[in-house]
Amino acid sequence: MKTTRRTLLQGAAFAGILIAAPRFSFATARSTTLRCVMHADLASLDPIATTASITAYHGALIYDTLFGHDADSITRPQMVSDYTVSDDGLTYVFILRKGLKFHDGQPVTARDAVASIKRWGARDGAGQHLFKRVADVSAKDDSSFSIVLNEPYPLILDWLGKSSPSICFIMREADASTDPGKPITEAVGSGPYMFNRAETRTGSQYVYDRNPEYVAVAEPASGFAGGKVAKFERIILQNMPDEQTAVSALQAGEIDFIEKISPELLSQLEGDSSVKLEVLNKTGAMGWLRMNTLQPPFNNVKARQAMLYLIDQAAVMQATFGDPKHYKGCASLFACGTTMESDANTGWFKGGQNIEKAAALFKEAGYDGTPVVIMQQTTLPVLSNASLLLAQWLRQAGVNVELVPLDWAGIVARRSNKGKASEGGWNIFMTYASGSAYNNPIALAGHAATGEKGWFGWPEDAKHEQLRDAWAAAPDLASRQKIAHEMQENAWNFVPHVYLGQWFDTAAMRSDVNGMIGLPDLVPFWNVSRG
Repeated sequence: MKTTRRTLLQGAAFAGILIAAPRFSFATARSTTLRCVMHADLASLDPIATTASITAYHGALIYDTLFGHDADSITRPQMVSDYTVSDDGLTYVFILRKGLKFHDGQPVTARDAVASIKRWGARDGAGQHLFKRVADVSAKDDSSFSIVLNEPYPLILDWLGKSSPSICFIMREADASTDPGKPITEAVGSGPYMFNRAETRTGSQYVYDRNPEYVAVAEPASGFAGGKVAKFERIILQNMPDEQTAVSALQAGEIDFIEKISPELLSQLEGDSSVKLEVLNKTGAMGWLRMNTLQPPFNNVKARQAMLYLIDQAAVMQATFGDPKHYKGCASLFACGTTMESDANTGWFKGGQNIEKAAALFKEAGYDGTPVVIMQQTTLPVLSNASLLLAQWLRQAGVNVELVPLDWAGIVARRSNKGKASEGGWNIFMTYASGSAYNNPIALAGHAATGEKGWFGWPEDAKHEQLRDAWAAAPDLASRQKIAHEMQENAWNFVPHVYLGQWFDTAAMRSDVNGMIGLPDLVPFWNVSRG
C-alpha cells in the first residue's frame, strides 16, 4: 500500500475508533466482536420508510419477521408458531410464538404485528399490491390475529416472508402506528441483536449487541429462515469510505468483513491465507437508473426512450470492473439468469449505443435546454462512474447536464422531492438491486407503474399494472413467465427505468469467519462465528 497523507489520517482515525470503543480490549473485542465495513453509511434507522439496502441490513439485525424464505425459497414460519387458512382462501389466522419480547422487555403482541403489517403494506410494493385485496387486519387476542381478503391471494405468505426491501419487520405498536412516510428514529425490535445507541457514532460506526432474551426457531439457519442464532456478542458496522484503508485493516485483522471489494483491489487479497473471498449474492446486482417522470424532460415518453439508446452498458461496467468476468450486459426487465428473464423488445440493446437516435428522440420530446440534474452517487464507484459517462453521453446528444455529487444519504434525502430540479428536485439518480429482487414484478417496488403512489421516479402505465395483477394470480411458473414476457414487451415502450449492466460483487472476510449466509438482498449476521 502506498502511504499518503490521506491514508495516514484515515488510518489514524480508524485507530482512534478502536481505542475509543469502551469495555473491550482489542484481544477480547476480536474474539467476541465482528467488525464489518459495509457499502454505505446508515442514513436511516427505518427499514419501512426507505428501501436502502443498508437500512434493511440494520433491520434484519434488530427486528424479526413473521415468516422467512429458506434456501429453497420455501416460506417457513419465524415469529408465527401456527396458522390456518379458511376453505375459501380468504381468512388467515396467525398465532405468535410464546415468549417473544422486544428489547425493552415488552412482550410482542398481535397488536404489534397488525400495526407493523399495515405500515409495511402502505409502503412496500408487494404490500401495496396485497392490500388492494385486504378487507381487514385485526388482533383476535394478545397472541393471534387475522388477515381477511376480498379475493384469494396465493402470494400472501411469500410477501410476509420476503427478504428484499421493504421487509415486513415486526415493530412495537407505538412505532408501527406512525406515519409510514416519516422515518421513525427509534430502533427497538425483538430480533437477535439490539441497537446500542450509546456506543454508536453516527457516520463512523453502528453497534449492535447480542439479545440475551432472543429465542431462535429450533431449526438450522437456512436462507432468511430457521434459527437466527447470534454467535457474536457484538456486531459493528464500520464506515470506512477509503477502500484501500479498509483492505489494509482487513489484512491486519483490525476488521473482519468487507461487503464489496473493487476489482482493482482484489489482487491484493488473492493468495492471502488470512483472507477468503466469496460472491455472496449469486444473482448479482443490476445498476438502475431512475428518471423523474413527473417533470420535463422525462415526463415525455420519447425522452425516456432516448435513454435506452444512450447508455452503453459495456462501457459503464468496464469503467469500474475491468475484467468481464465480473459483469455482463443485460436488457431483461427481470435481470439475467433469473426465472423471469426475457428477450422481448430488446432491439435497442442489440443494436448498441446510438447517440444520434437518442438526440432525435430528445428533440421529438420537445427538450428545451433546461438543465437535467443527475444526482451523482459518490458512495459506490460503479454508480459514480456511470454518472460521469451518462453526463458525457447526454451532452453529446445535445442535453444540458448538471452533476450534483451526493453520498447515498444525500440522495435518499432528496429523491422523495417530486418537484422541479431547479426547486430542489432531480431528474436522474442511480441505485442498484439484486437480480433476485428484479425477478419479482410485485415485490420490487420499482417494478410498479402506479404514478405518484409508487416508488421514486413515479412512472405510470395502466397496462403494466394489469399485467402485474395477472402475474400475481397466475397458477404456475410457465404462466408467470409468459406474462413476464408480455410485461417486458410493454415496459420497454413506456420505459419505467433504464439499466446500467449486471455485476457480481466479491465480499472479503478473515479466514476464521465462518457461517456467512449468502442471500441475494441481505447480509445476515446471525449464524456467523469465528474459528
